[in-house]
Amino acid sequence: MPLVRIDIRRNPDPSHVRKLGAVVYEALKATIGVPDRDNFQILNEHDEQHFVYDPAYLGIERTDGMVFIQITISEGRTVEQKKLLYQRIAEGLHAEAGVRREDVFINLLEVRKENWSFGNGQAQYVT
Repeated sequence: MPLVRIDIRRNPDPSHVRKLGAVVYEALKATIGVPDRDNFQILNEHDEQHFVYDPAYLGIERTDGMVFIQITISEGRTVEQKKLLYQRIAEGLHAEAGVRREDVFINLLEVRKENWSFGNGQAQYVT
């Protein structure tokens, strides 16, 4: 049920953004119980004119290697689960794709289960 959006500055390696998506999906499965095959992602690369960030907000030094991750999920996770998810994503992106931990920006959006339709014009999660 998560919908993941990942935005990065254009990377010369065409497989880079898909690698980031794979790391995020594995972190979702490991920390908040996302099941196999529940993988829906929008992966975008931008030129420098369309990729804006503050290089020092909250005292965190950021670079053009920034990775913006927005995850929409159904509500109900604990703060501890969310913190573990953020940590797992940052560590995984660093280990698997060489992304600096400081360059990982995550925004989590929680919605009610009736706000999902996975096809056929139906609300599959509504009982």
